[in-house]
Amino acid sequence: MNLPDLIRVLERVAPPTLAESWDNVGLLIAGSHPKPTTDVLLTIDLSDAVFSEAAQLGCQLIVAYHPPIFSGLKRITVDDRASRVVVSALEHCIAVYSPHTALDAAKGGVNDWLADAFGAGARVAIDAKGHLIGAPDDLQIGQGRLLTLERPMSLDSAIAAIKGHLGLSTLRVARARQHQPDGIRRVALCAGAGGSLLSSVDADLILTGEMRHHDVLHRCESGTHVVLTEHTNSERGFLPHYAAAITRAVPDVTVHVSKTDADPLRVE
Repeated sequence: MNLPDLIRVLERVAPPTLAESWDNVGLLIAGSHPKPTTDVLLTIDLSDAVFSEAAQLGCQLIVAYHPPIFSGLKRITVDDRASRVVVSALEHCIAVYSPHTALDAAKGGVNDWLADAFGAGARVAIDAKGHLIGAPDDLQIGQGRLLTLERPMSLDSAIAAIKGHLGLSTLRVARARQHQPDGIRRVALCAGAGGSLLSSVDADLILTGEMRHHDVLHRCESGTHVVLTEHTNSERGFLPHYAAAITRAVPDVTVHVSKTDADPLRVE
């Protein structure tokens, strides 16, 4: 498949118009004569190890959820990580595409997958300013989700559900001092760093990747539990679902999910 046609498929899955204005989404690197695309590698972060993996697999395109080029580059040398990505990609004729916040906002994207951890419930999108968008389940899109559960659950049950859904053995949990006696009914969530986006949303539980200490303390003192997964752990589990969506659209292209991509933080 030629690269422009494949890019159009990726844009249908997560339209770039849904991305935040500060973001850098879309086709970031492509040579003047891109190869026909037979193999694609999906990753959260484009590290040196992931790039080597893509080259060994014979991929012509890397879809990196986090944009490896975010701000302006003044020099293109192998001494800088972002520059090294550009140099390596052009040398190996591998294109690089990033969906980032467009994939967060899209219906069926990262945040909807994250909400699936809690089971059935009515969903409302949350926009970048923390405002609720539309009525429950009216197919709105936004950078976060507010989920009203059909059946309330305890915090311990929610923690177990999140661990199971994300494939994690540990989470960071801040238990509210005063919480609803009938359990958790409203869950506000945002993949990645959702502290500012969720700061004013009324919820019994906040789920995100990372959040500032004082914001966590404020929400706990206000009666809201907070669960933090670490940044990329709230995103990485979506990649197999993303791969399946791309494969359904272009079955002749082999879509790989990176095996070397991993959260840089470890509990030791």
